[in-house]
Amino acid sequence: MKTINVHTSSPYNIIIQRGSLDKSGELISSALKSKKAVIITDDIVNNLYAKRLVKSLADYDINADVFAFPHGEQSKNLDTLSDIYDFLCEKNITRSDFLIALGGGVVGDITGFAAATYLRGIDFVQIPTTLLAQVDSSVGGKTAVDIKGGKNLVGAFKQPALVICDSDILQSLPRCELACGMAEVIKYGMIRDRNLFELLEKHNLSTVDEAMDEIVYTCIDIKRDVVEHDEFDKGERMILNFGHTLGHAIEGWHNYTDYSHGMGVSAGMCMITRKLCSAELSERLEKCVASYELPTGTEAPVSELLPYCSKDKKCESGNINYIICPEVGKAEIRRVSVSEFKKLMEGQN
Repeated sequence: MKTINVHTSSPYNIIIQRGSLDKSGELISSALKSKKAVIITDDIVNNLYAKRLVKSLADYDINADVFAFPHGEQSKNLDTLSDIYDFLCEKNITRSDFLIALGGGVVGDITGFAAATYLRGIDFVQIPTTLLAQVDSSVGGKTAVDIKGGKNLVGAFKQPALVICDSDILQSLPRCELACGMAEVIKYGMIRDRNLFELLEKHNLSTVDEAMDEIVYTCIDIKRDVVEHDEFDKGERMILNFGHTLGHAIEGWHNYTDYSHGMGVSAGMCMITRKLCSAELSERLEKCVASYELPTGTEAPVSELLPYCSKDKKCESGNINYIICPEVGKAEIRRVSVSEFKKLMEGQN
């Protein structure tokens, strides 16, 4: 078992251990005193893992009810959030009780936001079941839901009380879900860790499980370091958005249906690198991305993506923050007007 300590305004531990799902009761009881919880999950993960989690909790006298909603980004909205609130009221959840997010990024985002806002804040635990959630969204305290105006526009910073990462769960992921998580892994190599990127270049989607324990630990440790320096996303933490400015736009253009978050980030990283960095670096990134069966671009016209960028939460006072990596392992934050960003992406610079 490996433990990473996160020293934010509300410190917590991240446990990385194969088989830890079935040890969740023991791990959670050591971190929280409450004996009452609600597990929030989606319909797919509910069928796979909820019963095992409920049993593990019961072994340590923690009573847990389960709320499951339809899987997918389309469910990360105010309607689902309202249903969660009603369920918590029905189960008489108080401020001394807690929530457990059992699932991927969507589950973690909406559970965290519910925990941040229900009764003005209750504890929650993250048990991420996808690679993307383990290495990225479950760590750092960002929570949100989507509204008609855009992705993640309503949210709060809410640090979890504990994060439990079980790498064994990743072996049951569909190939496309594993690929989506690898987009965020590649991002970490590009922005901060040349050695990680070189490790990824030695593998592909079929062989990467051999290095998964090292990958998960390295990515989480990178994010921990960044978050500790900039918990509320005002400076250095922006580098974690490499590929996301265009990635979120691509997701929106596809109505959050046939283009996953990981696919959007992958395409976004490649598109901005191709446009603003050296051809050699672009080719290297695209080769790595392709080896994990991820897209290097999108059929969406840039002119149709740009309106989504102007509505992104990374926009401030008519300016937009975007990230480039001039070399592997190094990220830079650039800030330009929205109109200048449009010119850059349309090749008018």
